[in-house]
Amino acid sequence: MTVPAPLTGVVPPVCTPLTPEREVDVPSLLRLVDHLVEGGVHGLFVLGSTSEAAYLTDPQRRLVVETVAGHVAGQLPVLAGAIDMTTPRVLSHAAAVTAAGADAIVATAPFYTRTHPAEIARHYRVIAERTDVPVFAYDLPVSVHTKLSSELLLGLAADGVLAGVKDSSGDLGAFRSVVTGARAHPDIRGFALLTGSELVVDSALALGADGAVPGLANVDPEGYVRLFLRCGEGDWAGARVEQERLCALFGLVGVGDPARMGGSSSALGAFKAALHLRGVIACPATAEPQIPLSEGETERVGKYLAAAGLL
Repeated sequence: MTVPAPLTGVVPPVCTPLTPEREVDVPSLLRLVDHLVEGGVHGLFVLGSTSEAAYLTDPQRRLVVETVAGHVAGQLPVLAGAIDMTTPRVLSHAAAVTAAGADAIVATAPFYTRTHPAEIARHYRVIAERTDVPVFAYDLPVSVHTKLSSELLLGLAADGVLAGVKDSSGDLGAFRSVVTGARAHPDIRGFALLTGSELVVDSALALGADGAVPGLANVDPEGYVRLFLRCGEGDWAGARVEQERLCALFGLVGVGDPARMGGSSSALGAFKAALHLRGVIACPATAEPQIPLSEGETERVGKYLAAAGLL
């Protein structure tokens, strides 16, 4: 389908359910998509960080896109990550995910290689020139070690290179400069300003963001949709109440013991444990070499769900 310009609303970065053998669990993925669609979300983003894209093989990536795009059948826009180290590799992924049915692609700055801002701009220009669908920038400095500056993003937006940005930098002040710059720039039209935060969605929307891409929306899509709608209605008090409930629920990402696992193992494991406890996916497995949650840690996830009214 045609991606709205700008893309607005709640666009969850969809988890990738896996079998105990670490293959894509297609039936669980279909149930998860139905869970999100029934929750009222406005789009789907597959093959991002929450999707464990970095761990998936190329055939697995393609299977995820084919499964999700085929299942929603144009009901919602499907954005797919084309995430890799360099421009040629991103172009290869972009061709694969668009052939599999993605309506737009999402790409980070190059990584592993040490690049100059001019090279990052060229990276996005080349991708846009050689791709037939909209291109969204993914600002993810914690993983790619480069912060996309407001000047770079606004310049590419003004030239029609980028259709939007998913800001996962955690820097609300920097995001504000992109939002205000985009609103003031006479040549920027239809550029989607999306926060990747779970915790300050109300604040980002108050600044003028168009939507949110929160990983926790896998667990509670209805909550984030309510939050978005209340902000749109100007019910800031109601939005604050919903945001604070979601902030409390987000505590589940910290159940993993940092002495034995990394933050991704804890957060992604908690999302999947929550989906398993809610009956959405069959298995909470995360990709290797991530450490699985213990039985006690999973029980703590259940307590967060119960406190949020989700069990």
